[in-house]
Amino acid sequence: MKKVLIASSLVLVGALSGCSSLNVSSNAMPITAPLETNIKADIEVGEKISGKASVTKILFFTIANDKEFADGVAYGAGASAGGALPFENPVSKAKSAAAYKAIKQSGADIIVAPRYTVEAEDFLIFGTINVTVEGYKGTIKSIK
Repeated sequence: MKKVLIASSLVLVGALSGCSSLNVSSNAMPITAPLETNIKADIEVGEKISGKASVTKILFFTIANDKEFADGVAYGAGASAGGALPFENPVSKAKSAAAYKAIKQSGADIIVAPRYTVEAEDFLIFGTINVTVEGYKGTIKSIK
């Protein structure tokens, strides 16, 4: 009986403990094939902008408070960009929502030099991921 009590206490302590992490990213050059084009974009760079979003992860499911996401924000192999699947990459989903908010609130066309800060609190059963994106307002003046 005593062994069962000790074993169950250890399992309970392990289930209730968690960890927290912080990641600040900067843009890395993606590995791609060279591409040349004659298209030139005139982009006006404005003031600093930012956006914040958070998602909750329960088991293998992702629950986002936001319903609007920016495409093309997820980086890395197999990264998803904020679709409707509940079990997709929660960091990518939060990045997409934060980028959408930054663009929408500032009236920008793009975020110039985006930098994502990811804060994760992860427990065995659930976790929270908070993402902040900072960059500069980019307005496309013309494309030739």
